[in-house]
Amino acid sequence: MTELCFSILAADFAHLADDVAKATEGGGTVVHFDVMDGVFVPNISIGPPVLNSLRKATALPIDCHLMIANADAYIPAFADNGADWVSVQWEACRHLNRTLELIRSHGMKPGVVINPATPVEFLTDVLDIVDHVLVMTVNPGFGGQAFIPGTLKKIERLAQMRQERDLDFRIQVDGGIDHTTVESVVKAGAELLVAGTSVFGRGQAVEDARSLLDLARKAELARKTELATSGR
Repeated sequence: MTELCFSILAADFAHLADDVAKATEGGGTVVHFDVMDGVFVPNISIGPPVLNSLRKATALPIDCHLMIANADAYIPAFADNGADWVSVQWEACRHLNRTLELIRSHGMKPGVVINPATPVEFLTDVLDIVDHVLVMTVNPGFGGQAFIPGTLKKIERLAQMRQERDLDFRIQVDGGIDHTTVESVVKAGAELLVAGTSVFGRGQAVEDARSLLDLARKAELARKTELATSGR
């Protein structure tokens, strides 16, 4: 089932627990936690101390996206401070298989992330050891960017590869996911929707999360109907 992974990067950090509660009330089921180091991406965000505080404020899974240059050095700290899922960038990991196994060895679900210019085929050798694949639909580093339409083909290709190999990883998308793009993303095959500005931007997180998820669920039903009709 399609799930909303609300990104706290767009939340009000002075009232973070309140915003998380509102997004949860609106149907969000995963907290998305963006970590940036100013090296791999041109921005700096948050890390384990904020994660530790956030862990006390929610029972939802916390999904940490590490946009950092040396993920291996920090994976234990994210495990110790309450992360449930950890995803790392294909472009930043020298020994990706080892990094993914390190994440799992610390009791967390491993995921891999690809930027808009990275071909899906580069993931061939790790698709059987990840719980989810995150397709960036903007270039990482800043929230509120416009969705890149060409990334839809990558989502479709990833869904095709999963079916061909009989794998069970989930497809996550992040970047420009809002009320105008969510339908096309879900119909392409995405199941985990990362959204920040479209949830928190207007200060109406309950209503905006709920309406975004409603559109996603309708698109999911349409996709399932289409697949059943075509026999795929």
